[in-house]
Amino acid sequence: MADRLELGVNIDHVATLRQARGTTYPGILDAARCCEAAGAQGITVHLREDRRHIQDADVYDLRRALNIRLNLEMAINPGIVDIAVEVKPEEACLVPEKREELTTEGGLDVVGQLDDVRAVVARLSAAGIAVSLFIDPEPDQIEAAARVGAPVIELHTGTFCDLAPEGAEAELQRLIRGAEQAHARGIVVNAGHGIHMGNVGQILRIPHLHTLNIGHSIVARAVFIGLEQAVREMMTAMDAYTGGEHA
Repeated sequence: MADRLELGVNIDHVATLRQARGTTYPGILDAARCCEAAGAQGITVHLREDRRHIQDADVYDLRRALNIRLNLEMAINPGIVDIAVEVKPEEACLVPEKREELTTEGGLDVVGQLDDVRAVVARLSAAGIAVSLFIDPEPDQIEAAARVGAPVIELHTGTFCDLAPEGAEAELQRLIRGAEQAHARGIVVNAGHGIHMGNVGQILRIPHLHTLNIGHSIVARAVFIGLEQAVREMMTAMDAYTGGEHA
């Protein structure tokens, strides 16, 4: 676990607003600078195959301008892997991707794509990029992540976040066990998807967390209170983290 639980802000949906009208605003760099000014430790963007929000130029611009780390979410797509190797973000998170989905719907199937994932992890790692795998808290997927040499996983919290309170505890326990398993294998543990102010307190029960990657809820909250304040609000909530031991 980091000395302080870190926040990576996903700013994809700032780009969604821009692309809706084909304008030059709101600016991706402006959004990233607001997050940085508020104290966020990282910026996450997902360069999708269909380029529905983040564009290639955004990734290059962010890499040049950021003073905090850039985490590039990406599918196992040869063209996007080429871009990642050229841009060299500090981190790259491999995610599943379907053209018709509104947002990422589940974790990467590392078990079913072992050789392909291993090859991409090796290529990105050789470029000096820390590779993360976005996976469900399933023991076989976590073991597969270790087998392919991924130094980091990001646990998919979306299933937990979508469940009604009375049904969420079992899924939270799966996340807790997954974090413990990954930590025992020497893997850094991040988490993300669906996290907002109403459920982050429960997420803080997960042990060994390094970073939470949160986007949609922060951008939505920013409509009312501004982006810097929305980031600060989430970081204040995250300050209660004790490694999952007493949360």
